[in-house]
Amino acid sequence: MEQRVLGRTGLKVSVLGYGAGAVGGLMVRGSAAEQERSLARAFEAGINYVDTAPAYGNGASEENLGRALKALSASPLVGTKFRLPAAPRDIPGAIAASLEASLRRLGRDSIDLLQLHDPIGLDEGYSLTELLGEAIPALHRLRDQGKCRFLGITALGSEPALRQLLEAGLIDTAQIPFNALNPSWLAPLPAGLPGQDFRQLGHAAASQGVGLIGIRILAAGALSGEAGRHPIAMPEVAPIASAGDYATDLAHARRLGPLVEEGHAASLAELAIRFAITPPEMSLALIGTASLGQLDQAVAAAERGPLPPPVLERIAALMA
Repeated sequence: MEQRVLGRTGLKVSVLGYGAGAVGGLMVRGSAAEQERSLARAFEAGINYVDTAPAYGNGASEENLGRALKALSASPLVGTKFRLPAAPRDIPGAIAASLEASLRRLGRDSIDLLQLHDPIGLDEGYSLTELLGEAIPALHRLRDQGKCRFLGITALGSEPALRQLLEAGLIDTAQIPFNALNPSWLAPLPAGLPGQDFRQLGHAAASQGVGLIGIRILAAGALSGEAGRHPIAMPEVAPIASAGDYATDLAHARRLGPLVEEGHAASLAELAIRFAITPPEMSLALIGTASLGQLDQAVAAAERGPLPPPVLERIAALMA
């Protein structure tokens, strides 16, 4: 498994990260035995980063991950998240309480990466004033106390607000939605495709030393080209930064079918995974799975490496 450096953190991370979220669902709704086998298989393949959050299964992902890592005597890099409280709110107190609860569930004294899980600069999210005045200083105090090593965000919200925060040099990583349906963090948004245009902000962020972590690389499954979902996967998933509904994402994803027919990839899922790890600015891309078979397919895709330029050009043409 290829390793890359996660921005200014200096951490060496596998190009494919293990997503313990609710969409794939294995670490939330799978059996304990399946969870341990999946993690063991991931570590054997060279994956060394695991992503979780309190929001995944109302703490179930963190609890199951903590139990499984203890059973396996494994100590990968782990990132978790927090959500800011609703008003009236004590932002520093809420962040500290969320982290302490996460550490208890994970069975750890500290976390490698602590990330804001809320959108930034939108009415339903949090303003830069709140972040810069309260949340970021609170995070820096937790880091200074040894509770977390590095700080990040889930980079959703207003593009101007995200740009200002990412260029301020106050955080270390950003989880960015990145796939062929909306590559606009690192490439032009294809003409005619729906979705928020992030105006290639990822290049500016990476130039400031922000480590980029790809999320929704399969568009919650739409880029598999299959409408059916695994029994333990989330049955319905709202798109992030692409179309307004999953069916539209699925229809757009199926435009890429000729590339599989021409032999550029064994499946649309392989094509999507390799697309996500192609930009050199992408430190790692997270993949959430529902089964060992899905994990094996993802690992095999990552091992085939980035897509060549002619295939990227074909993708852009098919999506336009």
